[in-house]
Parts: sequence; C-alpha cells; structure tokens
Amino acid sequence: MLQLVLRLTMTVFAVLWTVSAALAAELPPDQLARNTTQEVLSILKSDKDIQAGNLRKVHDLVEAKVLPHFDFNRMTQLAVGKHWNAASAQQKQALVKEFRALLVRTYSTALTEFSNQTIEFKPLALKADDTDVTVRTEIKQPGGKPIPIDYAMYKTAFGWKVYDVAIDSVSLVINYRSSFANTIRQSGIDGLIAMLQAKSKNPASAPQSSRPQPGAKPAVKPATRASRPQQSAKRAQPVRLSWA
Repeated sequence: MLQLVLRLTMTVFAVLWTVSAALAAELPPDQLARNTTQEVLSILKSDKDIQAGNLRKVHDLVEAKVLPHFDFNRMTQLAVGKHWNAASAQQKQALVKEFRALLVRTYSTALTEFSNQTIEFKPLALKADDTDVTVRTEIKQPGGKPIPIDYAMYKTAFGWKVYDVAIDSVSLVINYRSSFANTIRQSGIDGLIAMLQAKSKNPASAPQSSRPQPGAKPAVKPATRASRPQQSAKRAQPVRLSWA
C-alpha cells in the first residue's frame, strides 16, 4: 500500500512539473521576464529572513526562480569566445559550472541591495516567427536616473532563455569575454577555471554588498551590443550595478 501511495505521489509531482514547464514554454519572452521579476520581488519584500540578510535564502531564491530561465552553456560559450573550441569536454563542464556560480553570487548580492526601486518593462513587438529578441526594462530609483537593463533571449524547445544581459548598454558576455581572454592568454583555460574557482572560495573576491553611491554606474567600459542578466540596488538611494 505504501509503495502504491509513493508511486501515485511521484506521478502527481511529475504531471505538475510537466504542466508547469509546458506553461513556461508557451509564455512570450516579455511576459516570462515580467512574471519572474514580479514573483522574485514579491518574495524579497515578504521574506523576513531575506530582509534580515540571509544570503543562503537569497541563493536558494535565485536557484529556484531565476536560473531556470538562463542558458548558462550558451552564456559561457559566448563569454569564453574563440577559446571555447580549444577547451576539452571536461574543461567546458568546469567553465560552465564556475561561470554559473559567479553569476549566482552577482545576482544574489544585487537582490540583497534591492529596496524601493521599481522595474518597468518596455513594450515588445513580438512576431510569430521571432526566435531571438531583446526584452527591455528600466530600473526606476528614487533620487537617481533610470537604469536600462536589456535581456537578450532566444527561443528553445523548453521556452525562452536568457543568454546575455546588458546594463546601460554594457554587455555581460562582452565584458567577461575581454577579461577571460586576458586570463587565458596568460594562464590558459585551466588558469581561467582556477581563477573562477578562487573567486568562489574567497569571499573578498566576490561581489560585495555595500550601500550604493549616488550616481554610480557599472564598473566596466562600454561595449557594443552582443546580447544582455542583472541588476543591483539598495535603500532608497541610487542603485549600484556592476559585472565585477
């Protein structure tokens, strides 16, 4: 009897997961981004542990609600650039794992600083045959200029996925491609993997959660469009955004 109950329970979970995935796959990209953002912000505002600074819960929130909509394999490949083909299968797997961890830390830190800001989604003229689009948003912040954040998304068999994010026209992929290329030239692909692993082990090298400074902008030099993830903010002061 117990085995029957367990089988039925697993069947129900499988059906619910399949329905949920199917619904997400049917959503247009701007609606998917809007729904995800609204859900995350709602949890941020209502969860007392997160408001008290529980970074573990923020990580869990990012893992559960944000990361499923990002294609980290494609993002890593674009960030590594021409050196990707020279990497072994094992190196590629390690690069994706460490780059994903880097973005989790960046996004989680940004969310802990989010307070009185609001996010506006720009209209998207989606055509029936579109497979690659840019979802444009703006962070509205008290006492500061709006900050544009653009999500480059492409259509997959599992729904729309983000493969880049641009803050104020600064592309995440292009920014990391430049720094990754420098590391690879000096230390090879294994050197890049070691550098990313060191960032994970050393809290001092991870993005720091500190009160933003008025007028602060992303700590990177502008790059041309390639694609676009992330935002950052804090207490009723202009938000600070960075790909560092």
